[in-house]
Parts: sequence; C-alpha cells; structure tokens
Amino acid sequence: MESKIRHYSDMLKNREITCTELTEKFLSGIDTSNKDLNAYVTVTADTAIEAAKKVDEKLSRGEELSLLEGIPMTLKDNISTKGIETTCCSKILEGYKPIYNATVWEALQAQGAVLLGKTNMDEFAMGSSSETSYFGGAANPHNINHVAGGSSGGVASAVGGNIAVYGLGSDTGGSIRQPVSFCGIVGLKPTYGAVSRFGLIAYASSFDQIGPITTTVEDSAIVYDAISGYDKMDSTSQGRKGAPTVDTLKNDIKGMKIGIAREYLEGVRDEVRACIEKACEVYKSLGAEIVYFNLPALKYALPVYYILACAEASSNLGRYDGIRYGYRTDAYKDVNEMICKTRSEGFGDEVKRRIMLGTYVLSAGYYDAYYKKAQNLRGSIVNAFKNAFKTCDVILAPTVPMTAFEKGNAISDPIETYLTDICTVPVNIAGLPGVSIPCGFGENGLPIGMQLIGNTFCESTILNAAWQYENAVGSEVFKSSEYGIKL
Repeated sequence: MESKIRHYSDMLKNREITCTELTEKFLSGIDTSNKDLNAYVTVTADTAIEAAKKVDEKLSRGEELSLLEGIPMTLKDNISTKGIETTCCSKILEGYKPIYNATVWEALQAQGAVLLGKTNMDEFAMGSSSETSYFGGAANPHNINHVAGGSSGGVASAVGGNIAVYGLGSDTGGSIRQPVSFCGIVGLKPTYGAVSRFGLIAYASSFDQIGPITTTVEDSAIVYDAISGYDKMDSTSQGRKGAPTVDTLKNDIKGMKIGIAREYLEGVRDEVRACIEKACEVYKSLGAEIVYFNLPALKYALPVYYILACAEASSNLGRYDGIRYGYRTDAYKDVNEMICKTRSEGFGDEVKRRIMLGTYVLSAGYYDAYYKKAQNLRGSIVNAFKNAFKTCDVILAPTVPMTAFEKGNAISDPIETYLTDICTVPVNIAGLPGVSIPCGFGENGLPIGMQLIGNTFCESTILNAAWQYENAVGSEVFKSSEYGIKL
C-alpha cells in the first residue's frame, strides 16, 4: 500500500501541485462531503491556507521539505489549539478557545503541518459511536447510515472519507482503534507515556493516550515518530524508545511468535472470527508462528475499566463549573445553584452517567468494594500480559466484536454499546501499544478490523507486523470510500 503522506509530499516536492492548491482541494472536499459525514465540527480554512502559503514560499526558495510539511490533516476536538475553538463536542465548552497548544500540535506545527479543522467526537470522549456529541454523530464513509465509531469517530470519518490525509485522535478504552476498525483504516494507540498528553483535555488520565489515524501503516509510523518524545510538561512522559519506527518497517518476521488469547475470540461475530483466522494463515505464509494461550484475567477488563475510568472522569470533570470558561446557565439564585444548573444543562446524558458512576465508586463505603478492588485487578491484568509476552512477540485479536452498528443503536442501548469495548480496553488498562488494521469485510459490506498488541514501547514490532500483513493482502482489505478527494 502506498503511503498517502509520501504520495502528497512527492507531489509537492516535484511541483505537480502547490500546497495552496492541495489545501484548497481538501477544503473543497470538506464542503462537499461533510454534509453527509459530519466529520468536522470546526473548519480552519484561513489557518490552513496561511500554513500552505508558507510551504509554497519555502518551495519557491528551493528549500527542502520535511515529510509532513504541507500535508493537510486534522485534530480531534479534545486536543488544545491556541485560539481555535476546542469543545470536546460538549455544550459546556461551547466557545472555549485555549490559550496554549497541545504538545503534539506544537510538534506537527514545527514540521509545517496544515490544519484543516477540528473533528467530531463523543462528548468528552465518552462513547463508542460519536453520537453523544453535542453536534450530532459522525457518519461511516462506507455507509452513512452506520456510525463511524467513537470516540474519535470524526477523525476516522475524515481520514476514511478522504477529507484529511491523516489525523490525531485519543484512545482511553479503544477510541482510536474502534472507529478505525469501523471505517476500514489504520490507527495506533501508543504505549502510555510515549506521546505527551499535555494539552489533551482529560477524560481518564491514567488511560488517555494520543495517537495517529491514517490510511496506511507506514503513515501511522511516520506520524507516530513525529509526535513521540519526552515532554517535561507531562509528568508521565517517557517518549519513544529506540529508532524511528518507520525505519524498522519491512523487517522479516520469519520466526515471529504471534499469540492468540482464546478469550479474545469469545463472543465475537462469526464473520469477525473468520477474518482473524484468515489473517493467521497470512502470517503463517510469511513465516510467523501462531501460538494459542489462555488469558483468564481478560474477563475482569471491562468492569475494571469502567470503574476506574469513570472514577477519574468524576475527578477530572469537576473543573467545569461555569465560573472560569465555557457555558454558564442564564438564571440562578446563588453560586451553588449556578454550578448545579450549569453542569446539569451543559453535560449530556452519557457524561452525567459516567460522572455519577465514578462519584459512587469513590464514595465512603464503596471505595474499598469497587475502586480499590478494581485497582488491584488492574495490577493482575498488567502481570497477565507480562507473562503472555514471555511466550509470544505480539498478540493478535479482533479490534471490535462486530462491524459498525446503525445510527441510533448506541443511544437506545448504551449499556450494550459498552460491550463493544471488550477487546480494546485491556490494552489501555495495561498501558500497552496496539494498532488496528483492516482485515476483511462483513456480510453488510462494512470493514472488519484486527489489532496487534505489543509489549510496552514495542511500537516498532507491532507496526512492522502490521506492515507485513498490509503488504501481503494489499487492496483486498484496504479499500477507499467514495467520499472526498483522490489525487
């Protein structure tokens, strides 16, 4: 599969198109396609054109461009952008414009990235369909009657719909990997601490991680290398370990041990299981060894995740009180009523549900029964993965047990929707890297994704294994939607 980033970069360097022309084509594609996709909530046309002109000036002087320079891209609406509205797709942050940039956006700006706009998401990243967004849900570019997934659904819809070359999302319990699975593209959730969280508006701080959403594995490696690094502004930051991951692609995987935890295959749709089994055969043909094993701790992952993530959300979202920024209710008698009414009116149902659950498990009398027990079980899950990696190099699993569901399902049955996270949340609990790539299509014609999970700071291993699969199957499972632009 050809790297889209390299493709457009070569077009710019060979003077086949100016950066301004390229940017205008993408902005035109947004004008045409966003009516159906609802991928963008803010379009930054002036910012994009200004950045594009700087790239053209550099080219006119005969200066070399970096690989990401002049490439039109997008950011999820929970990544802070100085002077550009950043709402987390919530009424409570309506009109909020940060006074600083997220570290990842600073890194991309320094490389001349062209920001097309901010993309749709589940409110405060809480959801699996983008439908909890204050601006309505993002649509799947393969069938707009189905969801793009969540919470980074807008980025996945934009990239899958060819109205951004790449984007950055955030993954707290699968919020990069699940929507890219639904939209038939690639998404990397890095090791916790590999990419700075400074400027990412927090949902659950010990789980949140920024990562790239792209159409090819090589593009994910290029973007990951650009944004990974130590940041003194993030106390959990460690940065990337080892050489740039793009340099380690195309390495032979003969003899690599690919583990399949039997528990990951329980409860998934037959068509998803069939695609995973077919992927195993591809890896065998490439010389890899498939190793089956048991990972019983996985059965605790979903309750552990929802207890701990909601507890952290309860704490993190306490700052939204209508006093300093964002939405404030119109009528109130005193400050207590103002805060209560502001939060009641400003937050959506799903956010309020998770805040209440988090407050409950942290309250006196329930802390030991729920929160403390969940923290202990988190340690057990971390140790279970450590033991698993003693017998295999990477773990192969479904990304989601199903294809994208129809619009409205998540709203009508939110508890059932939580179960779509069953395959993705263990990676966040353990702080591991995971990459989701397409591996087939369901009977309804919608994409199916699989994820490759690695040990901590082994992004190069999983991206190389993903690249090998992508190279082996090619356009058989990597199919572009009809939306957006193609040059």
